[in-house]
Amino acid sequence: MRKKAVAIGLVSVGLGYGLWRGWETGLERSWQGLFGSPDLGAVDFATLKRRNNPNDALICPRDICPQAQPDAEPPVFPVPSARLRSLVSEVALAEPGTSLLDRGPQQDRYLVRTRFMRFPDTVVVQVFDRGEDASTLALYSRSQIGRSDFGVNRRRIERWVARIGTLAARQLS
Repeated sequence: MRKKAVAIGLVSVGLGYGLWRGWETGLERSWQGLFGSPDLGAVDFATLKRRNNPNDALICPRDICPQAQPDAEPPVFPVPSARLRSLVSEVALAEPGTSLLDRGPQQDRYLVRTRFMRFPDTVVVQVFDRGEDASTLALYSRSQIGRSDFGVNRRRIERWVARIGTLAARQLS
């Protein structure tokens, strides 16, 4: 009797997991069918103009984003630009639901999916030199779906910048 109960329990857990994963990937295919590719493409920070909808967030030095109104300016990190770019990748890919879409010569693009409804957001990151052992970055996170994101994009990139700052500070220790 006990073996039968354990077997039923294991089958139930396996079935539940399978249904959940199927539902999850089904939502991703549905969003792509309705709204197109979740990759919203590269960004030219020098000419970037913000959306009218409140479903994006920008952290960028004002000299790099002269036409956009950034939500905040990033710090100058005490690491070379190549190291900062690898720290960004480390922080981004540690976030649940995040994958690298494209690693270009100057910019990286990440796809971040929300946990429950699997809505896609594109985050574009570019690193800029600020001297021999100093660099900064620009991050632009935007939602593909919806009019408002309830501040999710802004909280995400603020969290990334804070974590990057912590990792960069450890480099000096």
